[in-house]
Amino acid sequence: MKRKLLCYAALGFALFLIVGGCSSPVTLTSWVNPKEHQQVSRIAVWGMFDKLEYQKPFEQTIANYLNNRGIKAIEALSIIPPGTKHKFEELESKFDSAGADGILIVTYKGTDKQQDYVPPSTSVYPDFYYNYYNYYSWGYPYYAPGASVITTGGYWVTTSTVNLTANLYANSDNALLWTAEISVDDPSYIDQAAYEVIGTMYADWVKNGLLKFPEKPKK
Repeated sequence: MKRKLLCYAALGFALFLIVGGCSSPVTLTSWVNPKEHQQVSRIAVWGMFDKLEYQKPFEQTIANYLNNRGIKAIEALSIIPPGTKHKFEELESKFDSAGADGILIVTYKGTDKQQDYVPPSTSVYPDFYYNYYNYYSWGYPYYAPGASVITTGGYWVTTSTVNLTANLYANSDNALLWTAEISVDDPSYIDQAAYEVIGTMYADWVKNGLLKFPEKPKK
């Protein structure tokens, strides 16, 4: 029974590592335009992707994230009909009508794939023992019935890295305020990846003073 408990504990820990690995680590390298000092508080979020099934959840997730933190966000799909190329004046009019003072554009730049081999490894988990004979039985021979042996590894792992470019513009004069190259490792779902991407971008925006938060009412 104890051996089974240890085995389940070890398997549970392995499962924890696997589940923990389902997150999508994000790497961001950004540049802030030193000639611009504008701050934005109402951002139009535009995911320039080929497929609507990617664009819609991506924009929704980012807009929800920003709205929950006091920065107003508008999904581009709500003001720009897909499937049609618009003139600059038309886009400018739509962003102005939506009250956007910032425009975030995210584009897909391709996916890199890499294969790594995980070599096999063996771990021994001893039973709890209650007398010297159980201790003797476990210690001699080493792989006696009183030990649980678990072997892991011996397989190939494919890592996919999705590459994005994000640009934040000021709507007042169309100036580039901020740009970043972003990579996301092994994204499972588009909304999950979008949540982690905006979390990383948001932290960078705050650090660089690009956001204007509403003033708190005076007491």
